[in-house]
Amino acid sequence: MASPAEILDVDGTPVRLTSGDRVVFPALGEAAGTKRHLAEYYRAVATDPSGAVLTALRDRPTHLQRFPDGVDGDEVYQKRLPKGAPDWVQTCGVRFPSGRSAEVLRVTSAADVVWGAQMSTVTFHPWHTRCADTDHPDELRIDLDPQPGTGFDDARALALDVVRPVLAEHGLVGYPKTSGGRGIHVYVRVQPTWDFVGLRRAAIALARDCERRAPDRLTTAWWKEERGERVFVDFNQNARDRTIASAYSVRRTPRATVSTPVTWDELVDVDPDDCTMATVPGLLARRGDPMAGLDDVAHDLQPLLDLAARDEADGLGDLPYPPSYPKMPGEPKRVQPSKDRDLKQQRG
Repeated sequence: MASPAEILDVDGTPVRLTSGDRVVFPALGEAAGTKRHLAEYYRAVATDPSGAVLTALRDRPTHLQRFPDGVDGDEVYQKRLPKGAPDWVQTCGVRFPSGRSAEVLRVTSAADVVWGAQMSTVTFHPWHTRCADTDHPDELRIDLDPQPGTGFDDARALALDVVRPVLAEHGLVGYPKTSGGRGIHVYVRVQPTWDFVGLRRAAIALARDCERRAPDRLTTAWWKEERGERVFVDFNQNARDRTIASAYSVRRTPRATVSTPVTWDELVDVDPDDCTMATVPGLLARRGDPMAGLDDVAHDLQPLLDLAARDEADGLGDLPYPPSYPKMPGEPKRVQPSKDRDLKQQRG
């Protein structure tokens, strides 16, 4: 039988928790992997004095990656606000690449986050805009995605040896975090002056500059058949409606790993498998949130856009958008190189 409903006090707001004994992470079982453990984790990181998960989510349109039957069950990727939300939960209007619009969750308090856990949300996926202006992003996201034959150590080395110094050369400060899997994310706060096309253009220029420093280890190739055993910089994470697991979000892994902010010094020897739903609240309490200063400086993207202009003058134009997007101005053909008849003819 389902456990009786409970009321959790979240900074003075009562949040109803139902089926708290339901196992969300089967590998952890009833001792450490229930919906109650998930809700208590999010209450801890949402009410921490540093702000933690609220720094990542506050006033951002946020999608919910839900697992009503546990992480071994079907996923519900919820963009629109679920029905039955409490009156105090706010929404934010967004426009998708298709041109359609929707009202999505707007996180304003710790209670919103714990309510998300009540809805079986394992991972929160915020936009890189604020709700006040959803057409002008304020966050550039560098997603280092290891390809087959590479792993976390490769992404770590590239983040430290290539990405960080390239950012510094362009006057930018990046804040790294583990992805909760094999990858690494680096966030840069930017002035909300440019639209998504401009942000993505800047991200491509930055990715190409990194690629030039380590072409045998890092790639911007959109098509998997061209990537080889290299780490892919997913520039399309900067397009409209593309999201990354937020800082302090739990991931769909057997150990309930967490996408965890780290300092650059900590990145040197962090083991992402040690950053879990069970361990991160204690880590946060001991040393605070490394992303607490992310909002202190909003950077100018113009240096990267100048670099993009130089690349274009050298014949490096746009790169493909994800397949769900409408055809974009200046975008190359969306066809795998191995299936591109024109390219085959050029190559003879």
